[in-house]
Amino acid sequence: MRQFVRDALTQLYERRLARGLVGADTPRHVGVIVDGNRRWARSIGLEDPNAGHRRGADRIASMLAWCDEAGVEVVTLFLLSTDNLTRPEPELLPLLRIIEGVAEDLSAPGRRWQLHPVGALELLPAETVAVLKQTEEATRDRPGATVNLAVGYGGRREIADAVRSLLAEHATRGTSLEELVESLDVDHIAEHLYTRGQPDPDLVIRTSGEQRLSGFLLWQTAHSEFYFTDVYWPEFRRVDFLRALRAYSARHRRFGG
Repeated sequence: MRQFVRDALTQLYERRLARGLVGADTPRHVGVIVDGNRRWARSIGLEDPNAGHRRGADRIASMLAWCDEAGVEVVTLFLLSTDNLTRPEPELLPLLRIIEGVAEDLSAPGRRWQLHPVGALELLPAETVAVLKQTEEATRDRPGATVNLAVGYGGRREIADAVRSLLAEHATRGTSLEELVESLDVDHIAEHLYTRGQPDPDLVIRTSGEQRLSGFLLWQTAHSEFYFTDVYWPEFRRVDFLRALRAYSARHRRFGG
């Protein structure tokens, strides 16, 4: 009975939040650092951390549906960092299989999203890369939001990769170093980022109580708004998402001005 009353009150609060957001500013691009899967598993007495990753994977489609409802055009999900690739193989390989399952689920027939893997794919196992590229190709012409799957991603590496790509491009053009130094600006580097052509994130959400970026979209988040919540990702609900949107809509974005 107590749980029933709690759920009913949550639903009432959720509807109130949704009504309050009618006409409010909506972020075009939302970044999500999905954190706390392993701690959630430990908190309920599960010894297998992959149980938390699997439960967290189940939340992703729901999150994207909430973004669709809000009119969000781009979502970037931070699923696996380059630092995570150093985890022991018995832990890393099941996590990669779970991420592959997420990509396959989000690309299934009837899904509207366009998937775009971002990260140092060359560091990932060939099987994982194959799944990510197949799902990207399968969803290329779908009408829904762009969903960036950040797998094997590191913000510093992305910037280094962008600079390498820029230098290689100008080398093929025969641009001299002096000419490049004279003309180089931030837009030139931005054109070589993994997210080139996309708007920068307006809002970044991180779950689990940690208040840091962990290398997430370091270049793109220069003017982003941040929302940190103590909720572990497997327990992240629509009401938590609406709270993040409410906090975003209440801020006055000055972009350094």
